[in-house]
Amino acid sequence: MKKLLKVALVAACIVFAGNIAKAQKIGYVALDQVVDQMPETKAAIAYMTAYNKQFIDQLTTMNNELQSKSQAYQAQRATMTDAVRGAKESELNDLNKRLQDYSNDAKQKVDAKRDELGKPIIDKARAAVAQVAKEKGYTYVVNSSQTDLIVSPPGDDMMAEVKAKLGLK
Repeated sequence: MKKLLKVALVAACIVFAGNIAKAQKIGYVALDQVVDQMPETKAAIAYMTAYNKQFIDQLTTMNNELQSKSQAYQAQRATMTDAVRGAKESELNDLNKRLQDYSNDAKQKVDAKRDELGKPIIDKARAAVAQVAKEKGYTYVVNSSQTDLIVSPPGDDMMAEVKAKLGLK
């Protein structure tokens, strides 16, 4: 009786292990390529270009003002009194600080806007990957654009299915 129980237990373990091995289906997709081909990405890039340009224009204006005042200061420095020289140097330092502060603020705003626009696009691509993975029975999906796949069978490449799910060519 004990032998029969052991044989049945071993057989059940073998069957169970075989099912686990079969259940581990791994697919891969280059998520960056999918995101780059989405029309939402092209619209976001166009918007970000215009959004970024407004900051660049303002920074250029501020930098030109700083350069012209700095050149005027350098040209007239020898003829200035100590009080005027001190006031001009203070004004130049203030302009320089404003320029740096605006530059930092602009960078933060551009980064925040890029994240705000990019998150829904990436989420949509990830949802399509998840949906294809579920439909095709994949347990794991690897982002091949962030990982060097040394060996990968063509049947596990989910790129075509994901692009089709998103309506991309």
